[in-house]
Amino acid sequence: MTQLKSEFLNIMLERGFYNQCTDLEGFDAYLYECERTGTPAVGYLGSDPTGDSLHVGHIVPLMMLRWFQKCGHKPIALVGGATARIGDPSGKDKLRPFLSEETLAHNIQGLRQSFSKFLQFGDQGNDAIMEDNWNWFKDVNYLEFLRDIGTCYSVNRMLTMDSVKTRLEREQPMSFLEFNYMLLQGYDFCVLNQRYGCRAQIAGSDQWGNITSGTELGRRKYNVELFGYTSPIITDASGKKMGKSEGNAVWINEDKLSSYDYYQYFRNIGDTEVGKCLRIYTDLPMSEVMRLEKLQDKEINEAKKILAFEATKICRGETAASDAISTAAQTFEQGGMGDNLPSFTAQLGCGILDVFVGIGFCSSKGEARRLIKQGGLKINDAAISDENYRLKSEDFTQGSLKIALGKKKFGIVKLQ
Repeated sequence: MTQLKSEFLNIMLERGFYNQCTDLEGFDAYLYECERTGTPAVGYLGSDPTGDSLHVGHIVPLMMLRWFQKCGHKPIALVGGATARIGDPSGKDKLRPFLSEETLAHNIQGLRQSFSKFLQFGDQGNDAIMEDNWNWFKDVNYLEFLRDIGTCYSVNRMLTMDSVKTRLEREQPMSFLEFNYMLLQGYDFCVLNQRYGCRAQIAGSDQWGNITSGTELGRRKYNVELFGYTSPIITDASGKKMGKSEGNAVWINEDKLSSYDYYQYFRNIGDTEVGKCLRIYTDLPMSEVMRLEKLQDKEINEAKKILAFEATKICRGETAASDAISTAAQTFEQGGMGDNLPSFTAQLGCGILDVFVGIGFCSSKGEARRLIKQGGLKINDAAISDENYRLKSEDFTQGSLKIALGKKKFGIVKLQ
């Protein structure tokens, strides 16, 4: 690989964020010139508001955009108020459900909260801005769009894109609505270029087809060179995508997941993932990362604690990260019940299945029953064997009892 000049791309390669680039040398030259002259480059990351929070699986491109801003460049957080009405077919096997206007508005506010944890928003210099593609698509004339944009795309080429090809190979239905998605995302890129001088799209590798639809449209229709840069999909040692815990997403927003549980997700990362996660999910300098990733045996737990603290500090703030450490110490090292554990209020006689579903440890009563049969659910450190068990007064000490899912997930039930 050619020696790179730009600060941003050198950081990306050093920390493991590189997967593909439409023109690495050209992108590097563009960034270096911007850095040399003190003129911010402009790049964007898009997210459709299909939910009201991003999760850990979205953090990799978010951290890329965070470093982009740290290097003096200007990030655009694009929410797809228009494209969410269609649904990105990438990685999906069926059409997404349609969302109401109220749900979309709610979700967009949630995504702004998620983005704000990683980016500095404002109206000065290289402050991040947030855009919604509904602002331009709501007034688009369909026939004009087909004539002006549709003629720049080859159906033959579109059929080779992974998002389309995979569905067809599996003989899974794909609507004409979804087939249009890459045209809309490509148009987004060009509109952002025209409005803000945006020349870069940053995303995960699953967005490669959608990104190149934008770079090709820019070249054919607007005679501008746009750049696409993707990160790898981060997986654990078993090949499972990062971001899932006990079958549930590790949410970024506090109202979806407690800071303690967020901290515990990173605290319980596998030994072989520690170095990779320190590079990706923290701002620690590489000298410190390389020191920590060399730790072995019991010492690696100290690296995991630092990883969990630093990752939580970025997403939830330093106070929440420190509180999570304190709660973990009370729960695991002192045998108590930490103040910031997830909690659930229940009356005497409440069924144990309702307790574990209510606190969010299980997604359904069926899942709770399965875990009870496996010995995975506990009350006050004792495994539950009866799925019909109901809370009794003797279970509580000073109005509280401790429940656990496995050895690492704890919560408090408070007597109503």
